[in-house]
Amino acid sequence: MRRFELAEPRTFPDACRVLSENEEARPIAGGTALLTLIKHGIFIPTTLVNLKKIPGADGISYDTQNGLRIGALASIYAVETSALVVRHYPVLSRACHVVANIRIRNMATLGGNLAHGDYQSDPPTVLVALDAAVELTSQRATRQVKLCDFLLGSYETALEVGELISALVIPPPPAGLGGTYIKFTTGSSEERPCVGVAAMTRMDGEICRELRLVVGAVSPRPVRMMIGERMAQGEKLSPKLIANIAAQSSSDVDPLDDLRGSTEYKRHVVGVLVRRALAGCEAS
Repeated sequence: MRRFELAEPRTFPDACRVLSENEEARPIAGGTALLTLIKHGIFIPTTLVNLKKIPGADGISYDTQNGLRIGALASIYAVETSALVVRHYPVLSRACHVVANIRIRNMATLGGNLAHGDYQSDPPTVLVALDAAVELTSQRATRQVKLCDFLLGSYETALEVGELISALVIPPPPAGLGGTYIKFTTGSSEERPCVGVAAMTRMDGEICRELRLVVGAVSPRPVRMMIGERMAQGEKLSPKLIANIAAQSSSDVDPLDDLRGSTEYKRHVVGVLVRRALAGCEAS
């Protein structure tokens, strides 16, 4: 590995200053994505900005008014096992649990996962369904952006030069909202998803008052199946309706053709997983 400088700021604004002054500097937290790029010679930074010395940057807190706040440096394993997450957002805990393996989950941070913008990832799909937002910090200001607007495409985000994700914010879930996340891989369970589906419902007896349905890992960013969501509103989730929503979702997605499957193959898998996810929501 080539020689590089190491900066260890104690605040996010100080880290952003270093990044603003050096276009070849890169932040590092868990390092699971960046170190892979360095090892393959895709990017050789002159300066690494270590974010781990920023106090409280990995904290997880919850209150009934503002919801869940996850510091950007919280590891995926910490989110998976957090009592607050398990209690209030169990679907997020389950999605984090199926990320890669225990070694990666202990190292990778949730903020880094989102900043990397990899479309073949598990947490973003569930986080879009939960209406999450990212907190972006620069030298002089902090702003919030809905995650669905932050993720622009494959490895492309709304981060501006000199900005960092400082936290993730998830609003309090409406009473009765519950759901599931299902992924499919073409190899071992530790691989990145070929398709991921998050389905969340708010039921009134047998009637669906709200459906949130998000398909991830097939197109450049997670996509809400808006037509399918409207089909379910005010209806009983009968096997026929579930099949129709699955068929609609399969038609609505625009999959990328890659090593994990062809466009038509992914469309088929989307339909299968949407049926399973909705049936799982109904059963719960």
